Amino acid sequence: MSMIGAFEASGQFWKGNLHGHSTLSDGALEPAEVCARYRTAGYDFIALTDHFHSAYEFPIADTRAFRDKGFTTLIGAELHAPTTKRGSDWHILSVGLPLDFDPPKANESGPEIARRARNAGAFVAIAHPQWYQLTLGDGLALDAAHAVEVYNHTSHINSDRGDGLVLFDALLAEGKRLSAIAVDDSHWKVADAFGGWVMVKADDNTPENLLAALRAGHFYSTQGPEISDIRLEGGEMLVTCTPAHSIACVGPVHANVQAVDNEDGTGLTTARLNIERFQGGWCRVSVIGIDGKRAWSNPLWLD
Repeated sequence: MSMIGAFEASGQFWKGNLHGHSTLSDGALEPAEVCARYRTAGYDFIALTDHFHSAYEFPIADTRAFRDKGFTTLIGAELHAPTTKRGSDWHILSVGLPLDFDPPKANESGPEIARRARNAGAFVAIAHPQWYQLTLGDGLALDAAHAVEVYNHTSHINSDRGDGLVLFDALLAEGKRLSAIAVDDSHWKVADAFGGWVMVKADDNTPENLLAALRAGHFYSTQGPEISDIRLEGGEMLVTCTPAHSIACVGPVHANVQAVDNEDGTGLTTARLNIERFQGGWCRVSVIGIDGKRAWSNPLWLD
Protein backbone atom coordinates (compact mmCIF):
# COMPACT_ATOMS: atom_id res chain seq x y z
CA MET A 1 0.00 0.00 0.00
CA SER A 2 1.13 3.57 -0.54
CA MET A 3 0.45 6.50 1.71
CA ILE A 4 0.10 8.78 -1.30
CA GLY A 5 -2.23 6.29 -2.99
CA ALA A 6 -5.25 7.63 -1.13
CA PHE A 7 -4.58 11.09 -2.51
CA GLU A 8 -3.77 9.97 -6.04
CA ALA A 9 -6.75 7.63 -6.33
CA SER A 10 -9.79 8.73 -8.32
CA GLY A 11 -13.01 9.82 -6.66
CA GLN A 12 -13.65 11.76 -3.49
CA PHE A 13 -13.36 11.25 0.24
CA TRP A 14 -16.32 9.70 2.07
CA LYS A 15 -16.70 9.91 5.86
CA GLY A 16 -17.52 6.72 7.74
CA ASN A 17 -17.54 4.89 11.05
CA LEU A 18 -16.40 1.26 10.84
CA HIS A 19 -17.19 0.07 14.39
CA GLY A 20 -20.43 0.47 16.34
CA HIS A 21 -23.09 -1.44 18.23
CA SER A 22 -26.87 -1.62 18.62
CA THR A 23 -29.48 -3.46 20.68
CA LEU A 24 -28.63 -6.57 18.66
CA SER A 25 -25.76 -6.93 21.13
CA ASP A 26 -24.73 -4.50 23.90
CA GLY A 27 -25.71 -1.16 22.37
CA ALA A 28 -28.50 1.06 23.68
CA LEU A 29 -30.17 2.00 20.35
CA GLU A 30 -32.01 0.04 17.68
CA PRO A 31 -30.12 -0.40 14.37
CA ALA A 32 -32.44 2.02 12.55
CA GLU A 33 -31.77 4.74 15.13
CA VAL A 34 -28.00 4.20 15.00
CA CYS A 35 -28.04 4.65 11.23
CA ALA A 36 -30.31 7.70 11.48
CA ARG A 37 -28.01 9.42 13.97
CA TYR A 38 -24.91 8.96 11.85
CA ARG A 39 -26.77 10.09 8.73
CA THR A 40 -27.96 13.24 10.55
CA ALA A 41 -24.40 13.89 11.77
CA GLY A 42 -23.17 14.05 8.18
CA TYR A 43 -21.61 10.63 7.77
CA ASP A 44 -21.65 9.07 4.32
CA PHE A 45 -21.56 5.48 5.57
CA ILE A 46 -21.27 3.28 8.65
CA ALA A 47 -20.72 -0.35 9.55
CA LEU A 48 -22.90 -1.67 12.36
CA THR A 49 -20.67 -4.34 13.92
CA ASP A 50 -22.50 -6.03 16.77
CA HIS A 51 -20.80 -8.69 18.87
CA PHE A 52 -20.86 -11.98 16.97
CA HIS A 53 -21.16 -14.01 20.14
CA SER A 54 -23.36 -16.77 21.52
CA ALA A 55 -24.57 -14.41 24.28
CA TYR A 56 -26.41 -12.47 21.54
CA GLU A 57 -27.13 -15.44 19.22
CA PHE A 58 -24.45 -14.42 16.70
CA PRO A 59 -26.11 -11.35 15.12
CA ILE A 60 -25.07 -9.78 11.84
CA ALA A 61 -27.09 -6.60 11.39
CA ASP A 62 -28.87 -6.38 8.05
CA THR A 63 -28.77 -2.61 7.54
CA ARG A 64 -29.52 -2.58 3.81
CA ALA A 65 -32.98 -1.10 4.40
CA PHE A 66 -31.38 2.03 5.90
CA ARG A 67 -29.38 2.90 2.80
CA ASP A 68 -30.45 5.78 0.61
CA LYS A 69 -28.98 7.94 -2.14
CA GLY A 70 -26.73 9.88 0.23
CA PHE A 71 -25.96 7.27 2.89
CA THR A 72 -24.87 3.65 2.76
CA THR A 73 -24.04 0.85 5.16
CA LEU A 74 -21.48 -1.93 5.23
CA ILE A 75 -22.39 -5.32 6.69
CA GLY A 76 -20.11 -6.43 9.50
CA ALA A 77 -19.60 -7.75 13.02
CA GLU A 78 -17.11 -7.86 15.86
CA LEU A 79 -15.91 -11.46 15.94
CA HIS A 80 -14.84 -13.35 19.05
CA ALA A 81 -12.99 -16.57 19.83
CA PRO A 82 -10.88 -17.86 22.68
CA THR A 83 -8.28 -16.78 23.66
CA THR A 84 -5.45 -14.24 23.67
CA LYS A 85 -2.22 -14.56 25.64
CA ARG A 86 -3.84 -12.39 28.32
CA GLY A 87 -6.67 -14.93 28.63
CA SER A 88 -9.35 -12.76 27.03
CA ASP A 89 -11.55 -13.57 24.08
CA TRP A 90 -10.33 -12.04 20.83
CA HIS A 91 -12.04 -8.89 19.45
CA ILE A 92 -11.74 -8.81 15.66
CA LEU A 93 -13.49 -6.18 13.56
CA SER A 94 -14.81 -7.56 10.26
CA VAL A 95 -16.48 -5.25 7.74
CA GLY A 96 -17.96 -6.61 4.53
CA LEU A 97 -19.09 -9.98 5.91
CA PRO A 98 -21.78 -12.00 4.17
CA LEU A 99 -25.02 -12.08 6.12
CA ASP A 100 -24.80 -15.88 6.35
CA PHE A 101 -21.30 -15.97 7.87
CA ASP A 102 -21.14 -19.06 10.08
CA PRO A 103 -20.66 -18.87 13.86
CA PRO A 104 -17.29 -19.94 15.25
CA LYS A 105 -16.50 -23.59 14.83
CA ALA A 106 -15.55 -25.78 17.79
CA ASN A 107 -12.02 -24.86 18.94
CA GLU A 108 -11.69 -22.17 16.23
CA SER A 109 -9.09 -19.62 17.31
CA GLY A 110 -9.08 -15.86 16.81
CA PRO A 111 -6.55 -15.98 13.96
CA GLU A 112 -8.56 -18.77 12.32
CA ILE A 113 -11.90 -16.95 12.41
CA ALA A 114 -10.15 -13.80 11.14
CA ARG A 115 -8.79 -15.76 8.17
CA ARG A 116 -12.24 -17.16 7.47
CA ALA A 117 -13.71 -13.64 7.54
CA ARG A 118 -11.07 -12.31 5.17
CA ASN A 119 -11.59 -15.26 2.82
CA ALA A 120 -15.31 -14.38 2.86
CA GLY A 121 -14.48 -10.90 1.58
CA ALA A 122 -14.26 -8.88 4.81
CA PHE A 123 -11.93 -6.02 5.65
CA VAL A 124 -10.42 -7.25 8.93
CA ALA A 125 -9.01 -5.06 11.70
CA ILE A 126 -7.43 -5.58 15.11
CA ALA A 127 -9.93 -3.94 17.47
CA HIS A 128 -8.95 -1.67 20.41
CA PRO A 129 -5.64 -3.45 21.15
CA GLN A 130 -4.65 -1.23 24.06
CA TRP A 131 -8.07 -1.63 25.74
CA TYR A 132 -7.43 -5.31 26.42
CA GLN A 133 -3.62 -5.23 26.30
CA LEU A 134 -3.22 -7.29 23.17
CA THR A 135 0.39 -8.47 22.96
CA LEU A 136 2.73 -8.10 20.02
CA GLY A 137 2.69 -11.90 19.66
CA ASP A 138 -1.09 -11.88 19.39
CA GLY A 139 -0.94 -9.05 16.88
CA LEU A 140 1.52 -11.01 14.75
CA ALA A 141 -0.72 -14.09 14.96
CA LEU A 142 -3.60 -12.16 13.36
CA ASP A 143 -2.09 -12.59 9.91
CA ALA A 144 -5.44 -11.95 8.17
CA ALA A 145 -5.70 -8.38 9.47
CA HIS A 146 -5.76 -5.47 7.04
CA ALA A 147 -5.62 -2.79 9.73
CA VAL A 148 -5.25 -1.83 13.38
CA GLU A 149 -7.56 0.49 15.29
CA VAL A 150 -5.11 3.26 16.18
CA TYR A 151 -7.93 5.17 17.87
CA ASN A 152 -11.07 3.77 19.50
CA HIS A 153 -13.29 6.50 20.89
CA THR A 154 -15.32 4.52 23.41
CA SER A 155 -12.14 2.95 24.83
CA HIS A 156 -10.74 6.46 25.21
CA ILE A 157 -13.90 7.79 26.86
CA ASN A 158 -14.49 4.84 29.18
CA SER A 159 -11.01 3.65 30.14
CA ASP A 160 -8.36 6.02 28.74
CA ARG A 161 -7.11 3.17 26.55
CA GLY A 162 -8.19 4.30 23.12
CA ASP A 163 -4.75 4.62 21.50
CA GLY A 164 -3.51 1.65 19.48
CA LEU A 165 -0.43 3.29 17.95
CA VAL A 166 2.13 1.43 20.07
CA LEU A 167 1.04 -1.97 18.76
CA PHE A 168 0.52 -0.57 15.27
CA ASP A 169 4.07 0.75 15.01
CA ALA A 170 5.50 -2.42 16.57
CA LEU A 171 3.73 -4.51 13.92
CA LEU A 172 5.00 -2.22 11.16
CA ALA A 173 8.51 -2.61 12.55
CA GLU A 174 8.06 -6.37 12.20
CA GLY A 175 7.25 -5.91 8.51
CA LYS A 176 3.46 -6.27 8.76
CA ARG A 177 1.87 -4.14 6.04
CA LEU A 178 -1.18 -2.77 7.81
CA SER A 179 -3.44 0.26 7.61
CA ALA A 180 -4.53 2.53 10.47
CA ILE A 181 -8.21 3.12 11.26
CA ALA A 182 -9.97 5.39 13.75
CA VAL A 183 -13.41 4.33 14.99
CA ASP A 184 -16.12 5.16 17.50
CA ASP A 185 -17.05 1.69 18.77
CA SER A 186 -20.23 3.52 19.80
CA HIS A 187 -22.61 1.86 22.26
CA TRP A 188 -24.75 4.97 22.98
CA LYS A 189 -24.73 4.50 26.78
CA VAL A 190 -22.39 7.47 27.17
CA ALA A 191 -21.30 10.15 24.69
CA ASP A 192 -19.13 7.76 22.68
CA ALA A 193 -20.11 8.63 19.11
CA PHE A 194 -18.61 10.97 16.49
CA GLY A 195 -15.09 10.88 17.96
CA GLY A 196 -13.04 9.01 15.34
CA TRP A 197 -13.65 8.08 11.71
CA VAL A 198 -12.12 7.16 8.37
CA MET A 199 -12.08 9.25 5.20
CA VAL A 200 -12.21 6.78 2.31
CA LYS A 201 -11.32 7.78 -1.26
CA ALA A 202 -13.61 6.09 -3.78
CA ASP A 203 -15.43 6.88 -7.01
CA ASP A 204 -18.81 6.58 -5.33
CA ASN A 205 -20.38 5.80 -1.99
CA THR A 206 -21.30 2.17 -2.62
CA PRO A 207 -20.41 -0.80 -0.41
CA GLU A 208 -18.39 -2.43 -3.18
CA ASN A 209 -16.24 0.63 -3.90
CA LEU A 210 -15.79 1.55 -0.24
CA LEU A 211 -14.62 -1.96 0.63
CA ALA A 212 -12.24 -2.05 -2.33
CA ALA A 213 -10.76 1.28 -1.21
CA LEU A 214 -10.40 0.08 2.37
CA ARG A 215 -8.54 -3.03 1.25
CA ALA A 216 -6.28 -0.89 -0.97
CA GLY A 217 -5.48 1.52 1.88
CA HIS A 218 -7.08 4.47 0.07
CA PHE A 219 -8.09 6.37 3.20
CA TYR A 220 -6.84 8.26 6.20
CA SER A 221 -8.18 8.35 9.75
CA THR A 222 -9.00 11.29 11.97
CA GLN A 223 -10.55 12.79 15.08
CA GLY A 224 -11.15 16.04 13.19
CA PRO A 225 -8.13 17.38 11.25
CA GLU A 226 -8.41 17.05 7.49
CA ILE A 227 -5.52 15.95 5.27
CA SER A 228 -5.98 17.22 1.74
CA ASP A 229 -2.76 15.94 0.17
CA ILE A 230 0.37 13.92 0.84
CA ARG A 231 2.90 13.62 -1.95
CA LEU A 232 6.58 12.79 -2.44
CA GLU A 233 8.90 15.28 -4.08
CA GLY A 234 12.45 13.98 -4.20
CA GLY A 235 13.51 13.14 -0.66
CA GLU A 236 10.75 15.22 0.85
CA MET A 237 7.16 14.58 1.78
CA LEU A 238 4.77 17.48 1.20
CA VAL A 239 1.75 17.44 3.53
CA THR A 240 -1.25 19.76 3.20
CA CYS A 241 -3.93 19.85 5.89
CA THR A 242 -6.26 22.01 7.95
CA PRO A 243 -4.48 24.26 10.51
CA ALA A 244 -2.32 22.12 12.78
CA HIS A 245 -0.05 22.57 15.77
CA SER A 246 2.36 20.00 14.35
CA ILE A 247 2.77 17.74 11.34
CA ALA A 248 5.02 14.76 12.02
CA CYS A 249 6.52 12.07 9.86
CA VAL A 250 6.97 9.04 12.11
CA GLY A 251 9.19 6.10 11.28
CA PRO A 252 10.89 3.07 12.86
CA VAL A 253 12.39 3.16 16.35
CA HIS A 254 12.55 6.72 17.69
CA ALA A 255 13.04 8.44 14.35
CA ASN A 256 10.69 11.24 13.40
CA VAL A 257 10.73 14.48 11.45
CA GLN A 258 8.25 17.20 12.26
CA ALA A 259 7.18 20.77 11.61
CA VAL A 260 5.78 22.69 14.59
CA ASP A 261 3.80 25.93 14.65
CA ASN A 262 5.59 28.01 17.26
CA GLU A 263 4.95 31.49 15.89
CA ASP A 264 1.52 33.13 15.82
CA GLY A 265 -0.62 30.14 16.78
CA THR A 266 -2.73 30.20 13.62
CA GLY A 267 -1.47 26.76 12.68
CA LEU A 268 0.48 25.05 9.94
CA THR A 269 -1.34 24.12 6.76
CA THR A 270 1.65 22.75 4.84
CA ALA A 271 4.92 21.08 5.74
CA ARG A 272 7.90 19.71 3.85
CA LEU A 273 9.41 16.79 5.72
CA ASN A 274 12.73 15.20 4.76
CA ILE A 275 12.27 11.44 4.75
CA GLU A 276 15.64 10.32 3.36
CA ARG A 277 16.60 8.94 6.77
CA PHE A 278 13.73 6.45 6.53
CA GLN A 279 14.91 4.73 3.33
CA GLY A 280 14.63 0.96 3.63
CA GLY A 281 11.86 1.22 6.22
CA TRP A 282 8.51 2.93 6.49
CA CYS A 283 7.00 6.19 7.61
CA ARG A 284 3.56 7.63 8.29
CA VAL A 285 2.13 11.10 8.83
CA SER A 286 0.49 12.28 12.04
CA VAL A 287 -1.28 15.65 12.18
CA ILE A 288 -2.02 17.26 15.54
CA GLY A 289 -4.61 20.01 15.23
CA ILE A 290 -4.73 23.30 17.11
CA ASP A 291 -7.32 21.71 19.43
CA GLY A 292 -5.14 18.65 20.09
CA LYS A 293 -7.19 16.29 17.93
CA ARG A 294 -5.22 14.08 15.57
CA ALA A 295 -5.26 12.56 12.10
CA TRP A 296 -3.19 9.64 10.80
CA SER A 297 -2.16 8.50 7.35
CA ASN A 298 -1.51 4.95 6.33
CA PRO A 299 2.15 3.93 6.13
CA LEU A 300 4.40 4.49 3.15
CA TRP A 301 6.84 1.65 2.61
CA LEU A 302 10.23 2.81 1.37
CA ASP A 303 11.88 -0.47 0.40
